[in-house]
Parts: sequence; C-alpha cells; structure tokens
Amino acid sequence: MKIRTLVLLSLLAGCGDDDGGGTPDARPAADASAPDAGLALGTAAQIQTWMNGKTFLMNGANIPSHPNGINEDQNAGQATQCYVSVSMVASNNNLAVTSVLGTLEGAPNVLDIGTCNHTAQNGMVNFTSNTVLVENVMNNGQCFDITVTYTGFGQEGRGKISPDGRTMTLELFFSGQATGHRCANGAVGSATVMRNGAPFTGNAQQIYMVQ
Repeated sequence: MKIRTLVLLSLLAGCGDDDGGGTPDARPAADASAPDAGLALGTAAQIQTWMNGKTFLMNGANIPSHPNGINEDQNAGQATQCYVSVSMVASNNNLAVTSVLGTLEGAPNVLDIGTCNHTAQNGMVNFTSNTVLVENVMNNGQCFDITVTYTGFGQEGRGKISPDGRTMTLELFFSGQATGHRCANGAVGSATVMRNGAPFTGNAQQIYMVQ
C-alpha cells in the first residue's frame, strides 16, 4: 500500500509546471497580455533602464516591408531602406546603431521599384543618437511613444516590449513624415498612420531580438 501511495504522489507531482518551479506554463501571444509582472515597464525611466546595456538585432523576417515608412523595394536615394540587418546597442539612454545594407536590385533610378536582396551586403552605416525620448507609456510597456534624434535626421513613432522581455518592436517613421503614429492613436501596428498626407498601408514594425 505504501509503494502504491508513493507512485500515485509522484504521478500527481509530474502534472504540475514542467519547469519544476512556480512560473506558469505557456502563456498567450505577446499582444494578448501585459508584460510579466517581473518586468517593471510602467514609466519612461523604467523602459530606458531596461534598454540600457542591451544589444538588439533585427534581421530576416523581422525586417518589415516599409522600414521608417519607406518601401524597402524602392530606390529612395540615400534614404533607401534595404537591409541585411540592423543592430542597436543601448547605453546612457542613447542608441548606437549599425545598419548592414542589402542590395536593391532592378531599381537604378530614384523612385524606381525593384527587389531588396537581404542576403547580398552592400555597405554598412553607423549612427549614434543624440537623444532618445520615451513618453506616454501604456499598460506596462505594451505601448510607448519614442522619438530618436540623430545629427541630420530623426525617427519617431511608437513601440512595445514583449511580455517575456525578449523582443522590442518599434514602429518608426522619419521625423515630419507621419501623423497618427503615436500610442494615443492606437496600439503598435494599428491602421491609424498617415504618411505624407496619405493613408499608410505598409508595415513599419521593426522587430528587435534581445541578444
């Protein structure tokens, strides 16, 4: 009888969390709930503290069709948005950005539409921000306004941090080119954006994995 009781208790114990701890098993998708209670992201200062010291990488399928609001397949001169990858190192509330450029094929002239080749590197550029402003934080980091200024240009939009703290999504546009791109207008990715006076129908959500 004692042996049967021990076996039964062992089977019951095995039906709990599979990680052996007090953390819950699989949770809903990132947009379905606020970040884990262990991530304190309710203020701008908390978000910037969380960012500082981390390296973020965007590549592959995490590169959107319209980085900064510009079609990656369009020849936009110096503003062409064809990438192999983009990495950001956050420190002292600023970002050091390294962009590995892809090769835009079949679009020799400005405004031509071709094809962005994400696997053929065509140079590299580096930028360090002058300021990174985080504002209007909602739902413990599920939406926040972000404005990044560099020498000669800027980016602005809205962002979110995944519940597990492994990804940060930034829906960014070049400064002065968009409206309706803030958290007051809707969640990240909402169809609220006007770019250069016309409804924006592309995807500008840059997804960065924490390294």
